[in-house]
Order: sequence, then C-alpha cells, then structure tokens
Amino acid sequence: MASDLSPPRSPVRPVEVDRSSPVPLYFQVASRLQELIEAGEIGVGTRIENEVDLAERLGVSRPTTRRAIQYLVERGMLVRKRGVGTQVVHPKVRRPVELSSLYDDLVTADRKPRTEVLQLQVIPAPAEVAEALELSPGTEVTWIERLRYAGGEPLALMHNAIPLGLIHLEADDLARHGLYELLRRAGYQPRIATQVIGARSANAAEARILQEKRGASLLTMTRTAWDVSGRALEYGSHVYRASRYSFELNLSAG
Repeated sequence: MASDLSPPRSPVRPVEVDRSSPVPLYFQVASRLQELIEAGEIGVGTRIENEVDLAERLGVSRPTTRRAIQYLVERGMLVRKRGVGTQVVHPKVRRPVELSSLYDDLVTADRKPRTEVLQLQVIPAPAEVAEALELSPGTEVTWIERLRYAGGEPLALMHNAIPLGLIHLEADDLARHGLYELLRRAGYQPRIATQVIGARSANAAEARILQEKRGASLLTMTRTAWDVSGRALEYGSHVYRASRYSFELNLSAG
C-alpha cells in the first residue's frame, strides 16, 4: 500500500473580519493568516486548504481568499506548487520600527538568532559615518560587520561603527550578544535615534552571503543612536532579505 508522503493539510479556523472597516477584507484575512504562520500555529511545510474550502471556513468570498493567498505568496510566506497546492514556506520576521536591536527582537520572537562576526577592526571613519557620529573626518572608529541568522537562515548583513574608546568589543561577545545589550552593559543606554528605511537590489557579494539571487530585493536601514546626554553611540547600515523580513509601523492620528 502506497504511503502518503505529501505535507499535512491545515484546516484554518475562521477569522474575524470587520466588514465596516475601510481596511480591505483580503488584507484582514492575509494579516490573520500571517499571524498564525508567525506564531507557528500553521507550520512550515503545511499545505493550505483549497480556495473553495478555505473561503467557506474563513467566512469570506473566494475572490477575497484568492487575493489574500496571493498577497502572502508575493511576500514569500506561501508558495504554490503544482501537484501539492499552496504551502507555507517561511514565517517572515516582522520587526517593529522602534529603538531596539535586531538580536533583541529575534530573541523576543523566539527566532533563535545566531551571529557570525565577519569583521572587527579600527578604521578611519568614512565621511558619512563621521558626519552621522559627529566626528571629525578620518577619526578612527570601531568597525563591525556581522551576518545575523534567524532560525538557521541568514537574515541580515549588518555594518556598525562605534566611536573609538566608547566600549571594548571582542568578536566572541558580538557573536553571543546583541550590540545594544553590550552597550547597555557598558553603561550606555540608547535613548533616541534617527532611522531611514529603504530598498534596493542585492549586489553579487550580498546575494552570496545572504543566499539570495543576484538582484534580489533587499530592505535597507541606516540608523544613528544617541544616549540621553546626546552622545552618539553607534551608526548602523544594514540590509535584510525582503523575502524573510519586514518592518512594522504603528501609526496614530495627531
């Protein structure tokens, strides 16, 4: 008797939608499915029900369900496979845009961070770094390059500059702890920051390190953080795999 080796199906429970809300129904459905995937309630490799059954279970129309599924496919959380159906491929990391480190956020989300320190040296600050840290051009800084993993997969390539003499850093410490944690241990608490988020395509080196195709979409983030006294503590320039990562912003009317 042949055994069924196909991935298990997941009967998704009904979700609550607000039909009076200006938020489109498909987005409400997609957001709820994303929450279930990120929480591990729908595991990686699980097949999603067909659109007819799923639409009935969710209590929405088939076109709404189809658009919600497509939204998650486009964001790399689901994939459609011929002969298999729609399948969960990865719980994408969503990071709130606030003054925290990626390491801290991954620990909070139980994403098992791991860090490879690719570079740790003292260099003259490039012009943009010196300007961000309010240093004279060419002032030496501690330069750090790290590759951050989440759940065993490369997620972000991170470059940071720290004013020289602020803190003594060892590669082993950077491999085991987040940079902000090490700053806090040294008595420096990041309190305010400027941050710019953007996007671009991966170059050949970035694609190789992050295990993406050349030209793949990357999210970018540059940040300068200061302590309560106004002292510049760190400059960061990071790139993230857009297929595995997003920033989350909470907005309110003023």
